Amino acid sequence: MHIGNDRDRNRILLILFVGVLMGALDIAIVGPALPAIQSSFRVDDRALAWIFTIYVLFNLVSTPLMAKLSDVFGRRLIYVIDVTAFALGSLLVAISPTFAVLLVGRAAQGLGAGGIFPVASAVIGDTFPPERRGRALGLIGAVFGIAFLVGPVLAGAFLAILSWHWLFLVNLPIAMALVLASWRHLPATRPGQPRPLDWPGMITLGILLAALAYGINRVDTAHFAASLASAEVWPFLAIGIALLPVLIRLERAAIDPVVRLSLFRSRQVVLASILAIGAGLSEAAVVFVPSLLVAAFHVTSATASFMLMPAVLAMAIGSPLFGRMLDHFGSKVVVRIGTGLLALGMIAIGALPTTRALYYTIAILVGLGLSSLLGAPLRYVMLNEAPREDRAAAQGLLTIAISIGQLTGGALVGAVAASQGGGISGYRAAFLAVGLAMIILALMASGLKGRTEELATVQQHEAIGMR
Repeated sequence: MHIGNDRDRNRILLILFVGVLMGALDIAIVGPALPAIQSSFRVDDRALAWIFTIYVLFNLVSTPLMAKLSDVFGRRLIYVIDVTAFALGSLLVAISPTFAVLLVGRAAQGLGAGGIFPVASAVIGDTFPPERRGRALGLIGAVFGIAFLVGPVLAGAFLAILSWHWLFLVNLPIAMALVLASWRHLPATRPGQPRPLDWPGMITLGILLAALAYGINRVDTAHFAASLASAEVWPFLAIGIALLPVLIRLERAAIDPVVRLSLFRSRQVVLASILAIGAGLSEAAVVFVPSLLVAAFHVTSATASFMLMPAVLAMAIGSPLFGRMLDHFGSKVVVRIGTGLLALGMIAIGALPTTRALYYTIAILVGLGLSSLLGAPLRYVMLNEAPREDRAAAQGLLTIAISIGQLTGGALVGAVAASQGGGISGYRAAFLAVGLAMIILALMASGLKGRTEELATVQQHEAIGMR
């Protein structure tokens, strides 16, 4: 069902844009709010990590669920439900009397936000003609970059003038306006023959990741061997490991699996997925930078959020820069540069004396490194390696891999920071651990194809597609 009127299409695009921006901003602003939230509830660094981790977990599970439900019940209804769930979660976070209630609110936020982007993409596919879809999807995709640009500034302003609660309360009037506008203007479209939802695979993946995240979060890195034998660690790690072959068996049998296992026949797809996990791990680490800044420089949460700007601006500059480099040098060179910069930046945070001048230099390195891994190069690898009919599934796999990295990264940073006594020493140890992981990934990036091999693969797939 294509909307023929440009005015109606632009109105729909605006509704979708604001909804995705609302969800994306919540990831960008939570980092600056962490020190203030920690002070309010007096929780340790291990517990604090769950503010980020539980959001990512429910976001990951929600994405395929809401996309499929929109196929069955219509885009408009599910979009409205997603926005409403996000708003109710925001309210619960803001008024939460205990830390446990706050985590329930974050889970509701993640559940709602996880559906907003895929449903918005589906609405564009339903209502925009083919020649306009790319432009519309590009605008919606750019929202995440915009969120990372304005998020720290917005968080800093709110924290300087008001309390952290208002970072979440501000979502309520926006969500209310979105619900009214969506119900009035979004089409209630649905495909004629929706494919069955992979419930077993989705539930198994969710339990597997939740168990691993909890187990990792409870590890005491100061007494590593002893903590692995703890009842708070080994049963959860064992559940996660035991569910992996179960998930593989379920996905092989599923009609429309959450994870397309056939993609892993390509060594390049496997490498890109591992690198994407590393990208998510680094992104999760950056969320905790404001907590380190508050401890190291004795600044307010508002000032700490503004101190993220060098990294954010470096990301804004790095994304188009690495995109152009990709066309000239290929993904191998660009990814190796990105992982190398991230390794250097993370290790510098963990190993060198913390001064403001040094911090701003390190922030630029980290921002440039993240712009490489979170930008075009890994998606370029997936696009080249996946058969034409599996390209959408390959991009979905990359998103899942990044989310897995965010999930385990949040748990890991919390575990290492708490094990090393919290504060400056705890977070420096956590960033050092992430930096060591980036060194390993930089070495693994050497296995990616060079520019000549990539072009040959593209030509091969194009020849197959023309038959």
